[in-house]
Amino acid sequence: MRLIAWFARAVSFIVICFPRRWQLWLGDIIGIIWFDVLRIRRDLVIANIGRAFPQMTLSEKVKLGRRSLCHQGRTLIEFCHFPFFEKQDVDHHFDLVGVDHVHKALEQGKGVCLMTCHVGSGDFATAALSLKGLPIYLISKEFKLKWLNDYWFGLRGRMGTKFIKPRNSSYEILKALKDNGVVIFVQDQFMGPPVGAKTTFFGIETGSALGLSVIARKTKSPILPIYTYRRDDGHQVVAIEEEIPWEEKGNKEATLVHMTQVFNDRIEEMVRLHPDQWMWLHRRWKRFKH
Repeated sequence: MRLIAWFARAVSFIVICFPRRWQLWLGDIIGIIWFDVLRIRRDLVIANIGRAFPQMTLSEKVKLGRRSLCHQGRTLIEFCHFPFFEKQDVDHHFDLVGVDHVHKALEQGKGVCLMTCHVGSGDFATAALSLKGLPIYLISKEFKLKWLNDYWFGLRGRMGTKFIKPRNSSYEILKALKDNGVVIFVQDQFMGPPVGAKTTFFGIETGSALGLSVIARKTKSPILPIYTYRRDDGHQVVAIEEEIPWEEKGNKEATLVHMTQVFNDRIEEMVRLHPDQWMWLHRRWKRFKH
């Protein structure tokens, strides 16, 4: 484990010594190999783009899919910064827009739920927010390989981010919010019953996680949308928006489903703004089975 960690650190150091444009170029090369040579999930990417944008021609879908995978490649290259990323580096890589919304929401003393999706470099943005002093908790799956899990979560934890396992996570989430923490919910993946609800995304029926709605209704914690996107020069913007108003419906179940749909609609807006930076690799539109 220690040898692997030192090797990864050495490779990362070499990569970040390159000029930023070279790093972006390396990321693009990874994406092109992924999409055009290895063709990993290429058909799924193109099919997903077709679901969201049925008006696109095949060549347009292929072009968007390739750009999306180049973005994923750039994100992989950015991971090389993690072993060396410090507070003084944040402004060199990021523009943090709307952080005042989080501080204002924290004044309520109920914690904050940040709702996000796989647009931009979310892990890098989470590290930046943690280094800026926000008490960030991220609900995150673990890797099956212990050495990879220890290395990856060790890097991220070094910057102050705390992690909550998604399975049986309610207690840890409630505790974090009670301590006035900021909990990040990644809300753009498929989720079936019983913890998911039938919703739509880009007008297509699918299943979405109810967890954020359940937690927010119980705690009355404010919910703020957040997403990250990369500019052409490689600099990134973390955009945090104002609180999403809570809307009660006829009963608890109707309220939870309605708010989950509200979250989906907001995420769809994020994806439409930056479709080349969303992770089209996900099987987002699985069939929802009761």
